[in-house]
Amino acid sequence: MGPAILFVFAVCFLLFWFADRERRYLLALSAAILLFCLASLSQMLAIPAGAGANAVISAAIYMSSVILTCEALLSRSHRHFPVWYYIVCLTAICCGVAYFFYVERNLVARIYILNFGIGILFATTVFRLRHLRRGRTAEKILFLSFFAFTVQFFIRTAFTTQRIQDSATGLGFSAFWFTLQFSLAVFGVTLALSILAVVVTDKLSSLEKEKATDHLSGLLNRRGFGDAAARIFRLRPSGPIGILLLDIDHFKRINDRYGHHAGDLVIGGVARLIAEMTSSVDGVSCRLGGEEFAILLPDKDGQRSAMFAERIRSAIEQQKFDTGQRNLSVTVSVGVHARSHPASLQQLLDRADEALYRAKRHGRNRVEEL
Repeated sequence: MGPAILFVFAVCFLLFWFADRERRYLLALSAAILLFCLASLSQMLAIPAGAGANAVISAAIYMSSVILTCEALLSRSHRHFPVWYYIVCLTAICCGVAYFFYVERNLVARIYILNFGIGILFATTVFRLRHLRRGRTAEKILFLSFFAFTVQFFIRTAFTTQRIQDSATGLGFSAFWFTLQFSLAVFGVTLALSILAVVVTDKLSSLEKEKATDHLSGLLNRRGFGDAAARIFRLRPSGPIGILLLDIDHFKRINDRYGHHAGDLVIGGVARLIAEMTSSVDGVSCRLGGEEFAILLPDKDGQRSAMFAERIRSAIEQQKFDTGQRNLSVTVSVGVHARSHPASLQQLLDRADEALYRAKRHGRNRVEEL
């Protein structure tokens, strides 16, 4: 795979990064490809001219490219290796290449050190990314292509280095060199295309998430909540499902007294608390609008749903919400209903709304189950 093709991929990743600056791993991938091009040109053009210096410097640039690639793919999945790990790998390989040039001249040993070193670094990254096997189709393809790209460093090196002559001329006409170019062209392009496919699916997924998310609270909006509930109902056509409706008590007073910005901060704070507590029980939460929230609790009957509602009510009552001017305390009223027979989401919401109305009528800051 020539530098020209690699440069095209580098530009593609750079353009994707310009379109979405939050995905910094795309910038790292672009830089990694450019470093690989630089290392290839260093060898092709014999810059620097000294064979030993060229071997060590090109190896260092290749390894820097590999490290950036690994870190980019890991960071996409919010995983990382410690910096010392990369430093140890880079130092060990460069020292090995230098030793087998300046101390004991051995081209085959240098090839093994560089290729197996790259392979080991890629292999540890593949292991850290093994969760992609259970991801979306594009992620599964990325994992398989990355795995194949990694394996070829070991197999190709082991089977094609036996008859290499210890000279640049001999290397350039060896089976190892031709196999290297072929494998990088096939597996490298496949890996690059699979990464691009993941980038596209990530963008589409984020757009779908934006459509389903309430931007003020960060919770699902009505549409997203309806879609999530439909999936839960399909998986659980029968059995208990609890639903909670929460309403911030006297919220209009907060807006009137402290301003709408303070009200928005209170909504955001309540939403974060709801999201944190709901995720711990595999529930789904949303902001229905205004100061009203809904929570769906799979596999929770009325009693357990009411107990969970009481925990949320108590947690919100004890929390202080920073509005910039002062810390505010708020309370919520909660209506609870649990499905005892097949029912639609709207039917559950209607019943929970009746319970919420009862909670407000009985003095607010309480949980009522219907």
